[in-house]
Amino acid sequence: MTEKTALTPATHTTPPAKFSHGVKKGNVLQVAGQVGFLPAAEGQAPTPAGPTLREQTLQTLANVRAVLEEGGASWDDAMMIRVYLTDVAHFAELNEIYNAYFEEQGLKEAPAARTTVYVGLPPGLLVEIDALAVLS
Repeated sequence: MTEKTALTPATHTTPPAKFSHGVKKGNVLQVAGQVGFLPAAEGQAPTPAGPTLREQTLQTLANVRAVLEEGGASWDDAMMIRVYLTDVAHFAELNEIYNAYFEEQGLKEAPAARTTVYVGLPPGLLVEIDALAVLS
């Protein structure tokens, strides 16, 4: 039976509860919901990349990518991306940021499927993103 491996990139803090930033089992990798915290600094509390949706979304995508890479995956391996927004009014702006980001990534494969929902997040956080990847 294939072993399940927890993934925590060096840029990430230890999760605040009993979960992993990512889990890999066989060729399946699930990235937990990531938010726009800047890379971890020892002795400092997690800090959002900034107050804007753009700053937080780009950092959140970088954080998801770090977990994918820790597990040996890339955006090309992503099958499903889920986006959680705190404000319905951010949907169009999120799409602009998201589309530009993935154009810059130069994906070789078809884009991942995506779902966007609206949720409550801790104060100051505007977006959370998770991803499911299947490695070839």
